[in-house]
Amino acid sequence: MAAAQAVEEMRSRVVLGEFGVRNVHTTDFPGNYSGYDDAWDQDHFEKNFRVDVVHMDENSLEFDMVGIDAAIANAFRRILLAEVPTMAVEKVLVYNNTSIVQDEILAHRLGLIPIHVDPRLFEYRNQGDEEGTEIDTLQFRLQVRCTRNPHAAKDSSDPSELYVNHKVYTRHMIWVPLGNQADLFPEGTIRPVHDDILIAQLRPGQEIDLLMHCVKGIGKDHAKFSPVATASYRLLPDITLLEPVEGDAAEELSRCFSPGVIEVQEVQGKKVARVANPRLDTFSREVFRHEKLKKVVRLARVRDHYICEYQVGRRGAGPDVESSNNLHRSSCKPCLG
Repeated sequence: MAAAQAVEEMRSRVVLGEFGVRNVHTTDFPGNYSGYDDAWDQDHFEKNFRVDVVHMDENSLEFDMVGIDAAIANAFRRILLAEVPTMAVEKVLVYNNTSIVQDEILAHRLGLIPIHVDPRLFEYRNQGDEEGTEIDTLQFRLQVRCTRNPHAAKDSSDPSELYVNHKVYTRHMIWVPLGNQADLFPEGTIRPVHDDILIAQLRPGQEIDLLMHCVKGIGKDHAKFSPVATASYRLLPDITLLEPVEGDAAEELSRCFSPGVIEVQEVQGKKVARVANPRLDTFSREVFRHEKLKKVVRLARVRDHYICEYQVGRRGAGPDVESSNNLHRSSCKPCLG
């Protein structure tokens, strides 16, 4: 019985110890375990695989993928980082820049500004094509001049009171439609994702006047085209109390984990610790510093349960993951025949 439990733990859990990590490698391949049929079976995979959306809003997405290997989870992450297209500033035509920010640095900053637009509505610009068209280019104008505020108090030292337009924000970027873009896109739909990104600071007499061309691209070519700010995955934590933890030890145990992981309850007048939400833990392994506590807790991760977290910087989380899934399927077609 003990041997069977050890084998099951080896197959399904990555165990974190005080001085190392056990069961790191995937071992459930055919013929490795007596009594287990680990041959690939599509029906078995479809039965066990699932995707659970935990949280989704305009800027972030968290979901669980259960029943897969690390290679598949990492494939989604890599595709989302490098192969899902977006629109970003590619060319900057500087007419006048008397700020302290050099033209090259200013152009680099503008390229990293996320643009709110669906790139599926545009084509890739042909290589060597200097002049863009309405089907492959978005155009923005940035024209800001700093002046003194004639109504500022004489004893004021606040630049916000002394100067007008002394900070250049993304809200100053004006979309200039090309061709029939004004008919295709309602006013206000083509814009920077955030209107409060600081681009530069000016002083009276300084001016920025430039034109930007945004094109469609992928993160494999340049990081500015990546649709996500961060894309990560981790295994689901599995925390088990091997024996009851009561009294002051329960309070001490809760402080060893991230907030919300260990809950202390009153049971018949005693403080008793229980595992409330293990997915919140970051596995600092602080508990192993306490001699009395490290023997009552087992820390592990579920081998085939991945928590995927994406912070989306350019479009909504849904379309980006949908595009990543479509790209993943298309890349698998040559292998499937």
